[in-house]
Amino acid sequence: MNLKPAHDYLDGCEAILERVRRTQIERIATAAQWCAEAIHKRGLVHLFGNGHSRMAVEEMWPRYGSFPGFHPMVELSMTNHTQVVGSNGQRQAMWIERQEGLGEVILRNFIFRDYDVMMVFSTSGNNGVVVDVALGAKRRGLKVVAVVAEEYAKLLPPGHSSGKRLLEIADLVIDNCAIPGDAMVAIEGLDVPVGPGSTIGNTAVVNAIKCPVAARLTEWGEPPLVLAGAWKMGPEASAKRFEDAYDDHRDRVKVVYGG
Repeated sequence: MNLKPAHDYLDGCEAILERVRRTQIERIATAAQWCAEAIHKRGLVHLFGNGHSRMAVEEMWPRYGSFPGFHPMVELSMTNHTQVVGSNGQRQAMWIERQEGLGEVILRNFIFRDYDVMMVFSTSGNNGVVVDVALGAKRRGLKVVAVVAEEYAKLLPPGHSSGKRLLEIADLVIDNCAIPGDAMVAIEGLDVPVGPGSTIGNTAVVNAIKCPVAARLTEWGEPPLVLAGAWKMGPEASAKRFEDAYDDHRDRVKVVYGG
């Protein structure tokens, strides 16, 4: 078994993490401050992502080591990839995410406050729905944070009638440092590379934001309800923490749903 491709992929992942640390830390600090301020006001950081960018949304909340204050906004029609073909297949999902106008239909379901934050994940940053969502959030007075593969996104033409791409709409752009085309490993005899890197970059960015948000809230005397397992807290405390965190999330998002 030739393991050079595995080593090449891990080298590519290390390079992404190094670039995120070296080039994005100030932007990450700004995003973390905005998020902490919104959560401190009992507002929300709304998270939107199509396709495989859904993974970044779920990495932020809810999972172990995360806490309330974040509001995942994920449409199954654009993120249910496991069917691949047939009903709910990949062809439909990829077509839907390019449709202009759908983003505003999605936003119409929620009530936003001008002290909320909208964080949009999109490696390409040019599909119709993510641009719609960013434009709609801006019209509602929210700060918009875009997490994109910046070099790649700048190479792509706009896919929206506004002529804008996500990185041109956002108040703050954070680069997940994935390379153009995303896949990183060239294999002799294979026509295109394999091994995408954007998931690694997105995960690093998300947690690099999440951790200083927790630190800032704790400094303000508002330690967040971080989800933790029985191994860390003991079974009773862990079970109570999950219930308390879910209750806190419910209380935070009920305003968004008109409660």
